[in-house]
Parts: sequence; C-alpha cells; structure tokens
Amino acid sequence: MGTQVQQVAVIGAGTMGRGIVISLAGHGISVLWLDSDPRSVEAGLKMAEQTWAAQVVKERITHAEAEQNLRRIRAVDSYAALADVDLVIEAVYENLELKQDIFRVLDATLKPQAILASNTSALDIDAIAAVTQRPQQVLGLHFFSPAHIMKLLEIVRGKLTAVAVLDTVLALGQQIGKVTVVAGNCKGFIGNRMLASYAGEARKMVLEGAFPWQVDEALQQFGFAMGPFRMYDVVGIDLEWRARQLAGKGMDALTVQVDNALCEMGRLGQKAGKGYYRYAEGSRQAEHDVEVDALVLEISAKLGYQRREIGHEEILERCLLALVNEGAKILEENIAGSSHDIDCVYLNGYGFPKAEGGPMQWADAQGMSSIRDRLQRLQSQFGEQWQPAGLITRLAETGQHFADVKEGRV
Repeated sequence: MGTQVQQVAVIGAGTMGRGIVISLAGHGISVLWLDSDPRSVEAGLKMAEQTWAAQVVKERITHAEAEQNLRRIRAVDSYAALADVDLVIEAVYENLELKQDIFRVLDATLKPQAILASNTSALDIDAIAAVTQRPQQVLGLHFFSPAHIMKLLEIVRGKLTAVAVLDTVLALGQQIGKVTVVAGNCKGFIGNRMLASYAGEARKMVLEGAFPWQVDEALQQFGFAMGPFRMYDVVGIDLEWRARQLAGKGMDALTVQVDNALCEMGRLGQKAGKGYYRYAEGSRQAEHDVEVDALVLEISAKLGYQRREIGHEEILERCLLALVNEGAKILEENIAGSSHDIDCVYLNGYGFPKAEGGPMQWADAQGMSSIRDRLQRLQSQFGEQWQPAGLITRLAETGQHFADVKEGRV
C-alpha cells in the first residue's frame, strides 16, 4: 500500500506547471510553488484565480470553494522551503541536464521518504533517477496539456521505482480526477512514442503528395478530435522545433523541414494566429491557408520528391497502422501492461475516436491476419520500417488478439 500525499511541491510555473497546480489545489491538495522567476508564479496564481472565477460563473464551484482552492497554493522562493513535502513534481522544460540538476538538489533537500517526480513527456526516467540516492522513489508523472483540463495521466515507472510509490501516485491520480495509466520507461513512453510513428507518416505523406489539411480531413472524418497538423497548431509547432534545437539534433530530418520553415516564418500555431492553418484574431477556428500549400510544394520539390495523388484511404491506412504496429511493440516490450492501457492513453490523451475503442481495439476488430498482411504490403511498398511487429505475426498465426496479451505475453 502507498501512503497518502498531503502536501505537494511543483517546480516550474510555465504552462504545464500552472495546469498541474490548478489540478492539485482544485482537488483539495496543498501546493508549494517554486520557479526561478517569481513573476512566473505570480502570473500563474493570477491564472489559477481566473480559472476558478470562470468556474464560479458557470456554477461548477462556489465562490467559497474558489477562495479555498487559492489558499491551498503558496509561493515559495527556495528549495529549502520544500523540505517536508510528500511529493515534488518537476515541470520545467525538456532538458535532461537541467532536470538532473534539479533532482540532485531535491534529493539533498527533501525528507528521505519524499517521492520525486518529473513531468517529462519523453526523457529517460532512469537517467533522472540515477543522479539521486533514492531511485526507488523517482518516477515520471506525465500530465497532458492543459493539465487542469486533460484527463490523462501517464505514470512512468523507472526500473527501480518501488511498488508502494506507484500505489501512492495511482491513488493521487484518482483523487485529482485523472485517468491513470502506468507506462514503462522508453523514449516517449506509450503515447508520444506511438505519436512519433503516426505523425511521422503524416509528415511523409505531405512531402509525397498530400497537403496538411487533406491528412487532417481524412483522420477527422474517421473520428479523431483533430488531425495531426491541427493538433500541432494547438500545442505549438515550436515545441518540437525548440526541443530539436536544444538537443542539437534532428533539425535536418526530411520530415520536419515543413515544421522548421513554418517556425522560421513565425507561424508557430494557433497562439501566433497562424501555423499550418490561419486563425482570425481571437478565434480558434482553423482556416485553410494557400500559403502553406505553396510552402509544402516548394519544400517537397527542393527535397527531390515527385508528388503524386494521395487519397483518404492511404492516409488512414498509413497513420492507423503506424499507431498499431508501434503499439504492438510497446505491448511486446511490456512498456504497457495491456492493450486496454494503450487504448486508454489514445482515447483520453490523443482524441482517438471513442466509437472505435482505441487503436488496439480497432486492430482487434480488423483481425490480426488482416493487420499483418496490410503491414507486409506497406513493407513491400515503403520499406523495412513497416515490418510487422513480432507480436502481430504470432497473434495472426494463433488466431488471437491484442486483448489476449498481458504483460508482454500471450
């Protein structure tokens, strides 16, 4: 059994930190808030106040509850002030060295039984845990943005994370109204590892002959809340662009050349009024922009592509099967405990159509032989990255489904 978390500290007052603090304080948990820039915390407190004021207007909470929520948050100006918290959630930007520096200080400052968590969306939890004297109390808590609205919480276990620590944060996730899924440690965990394959196919098709709006339209007609390019506009195209710059690698990959060009033009997405689409002032309505079509044509020609017609059917086939094949590898490697966990991530964090039950349930309904044969067809057309996961081949041979797999085994 885990212990109960009474007080949490959050490090970082950017978009993620703010959403996490609102999530915690809005569900009865005291929060200490630290950022290297105290003005960020002040701005965050103002945002929290506005968020709850809006809920009062909508009669979701009372004025007294809004005030009580605010009183649960206390801005602090030093790590020493965090000494007695039960759990700390680090929510600074995606840079491994920076996170490791923070964890060294936390490890030296916090009480021995405190849990140390990182809100990383893709970095190596074991590499973060390794700089502490308490790797069994280190894990990932990957909240989805905006954290006070999105339901999903990916809990990432390191190779040494204690079961009692997992139990504690699973109970906390439940307390703050999240849908929780435990994931193993690998690049991107469950959700973002699969997203990389899915978005990679979408970007390849844009170079080969499709336009971003066409890809989005096909996936939205299938039932996705939004297609990948609309999604990048919402989260900010510059997030991955800046991560590539920080890491000093990935900038020259063919598939990100359109993204790079958009960012260099200041087209960072919805927040900038233009990205893959354009947005009227103050509007979230995505409008087709012929400038983006022209940019796509220019970049794909410069990279030497002979463009061809790409229909809705091919878009769906390549995007969905990329998700499923990566999901099968995740299941095989025991990064996810079950196909249901993968579906849970995709339904609650990535807008996969509820009617289809999630990518793995969708694949089970197609039948494993069909999935294997279609992947082999893509392999013969587009290369070895489409080789069916070993698990798919085995399930096809035995007439079983992803739903029959538990902890990597059939």
